[in-house]
Amino acid sequence: MTGSGLPNPVKRVAWITVSCQRDLMRCTIVPPHMLERVARTDDPALRDMARRTLVLSATQRVERRTLPVATADPSEDFAPRRTVHDAATRQELPGKAVRSEGDGPTGDGVVDQSYDWLGVTFDYFEAVHRRNSIDGAGLSLVSTVHYGVDYANAFWNGEQMVYGDGDGTLFTGFTGPLDVTGHELVHGVTQYTANLEYFGQSGALNESMSDVFGSLIKQWHRGQTADEADWIIGEGLLAEGVSGVGLRSLKAPGTAYDDPRLGKDPQPGHMRDYVETYRDNGGVHINSGIPNRAFHLVATALGGHAWEKAGRIWYETLTGRAMSPNTGFAAFAAATIEAAGRLYGAASIETAAVKEAWDGVGVQR
Repeated sequence: MTGSGLPNPVKRVAWITVSCQRDLMRCTIVPPHMLERVARTDDPALRDMARRTLVLSATQRVERRTLPVATADPSEDFAPRRTVHDAATRQELPGKAVRSEGDGPTGDGVVDQSYDWLGVTFDYFEAVHRRNSIDGAGLSLVSTVHYGVDYANAFWNGEQMVYGDGDGTLFTGFTGPLDVTGHELVHGVTQYTANLEYFGQSGALNESMSDVFGSLIKQWHRGQTADEADWIIGEGLLAEGVSGVGLRSLKAPGTAYDDPRLGKDPQPGHMRDYVETYRDNGGVHINSGIPNRAFHLVATALGGHAWEKAGRIWYETLTGRAMSPNTGFAAFAAATIEAAGRLYGAASIETAAVKEAWDGVGVQR
């Protein structure tokens, strides 16, 4: 790499991140722009942590498959099949199996939290959408915890969940927030349904689907209405002393954090502020703020439990025939309006709320 014109280690990490993005559908919860900012700080320990995390994240290849949507028997009682593995700070997957379906708690809070959150996510999709696991056909839910040394991320690799323990300075353990598990597992739901390309607007929609349903899973678990929910992704993930409330805000994109080490949340909430960039797979973690805000507008306009109407419209759209791997914002907006009309009527308040939401974020249908 010395002859590449990128002798600086920070630049080298950034190059690895950018050069790998189109080939690797890296469904990580912490966006690369946050870690790239940390990799430029004056603190050597934080720099090293960020560089290791960036490199490990960039080398995780995700299997991309176009798979049929399975239909569930309404009379069937679905049951999860969970297995949690311990990587013991190594980078080999899946690691040693330490808790399987039906086993009691291990005493390792990280293992047991992962097991519980896999179950809550499974239960949400069964109870709300009559979906049998991630693939709709009872896919086993597998996770690996204690991955790497101070690994500050979590990801879905196409087959399983992987969690780092965080560094304790900027990030706490990644099994802590339920919406982190929900977000990453929904990448699997998207993989088995619309299979959205992880680049540009379709990639931002991929990320938005995970944020939307990650938030809904948390709201469902807590029994919250749309007005009661915090609409934060990664609540509790930022360590004490970090200025921020989480990784992203669906309610107010661009306000989740503003910290000298992490930088300021760059998400826009309107198309006039859409970010054109070659980084982050064309800004998938950045521009997802636009469809995120559209969903929040729909959910709060309709009120009540967001998963009942707004979530149903989004789920029917994600799993419907109108979606293709390269679907962009305008096509997705049109598909949600069509879904709302089909479910509730073209002249319904639900359909009107969806139309107004997309108008509110500047997406032309």
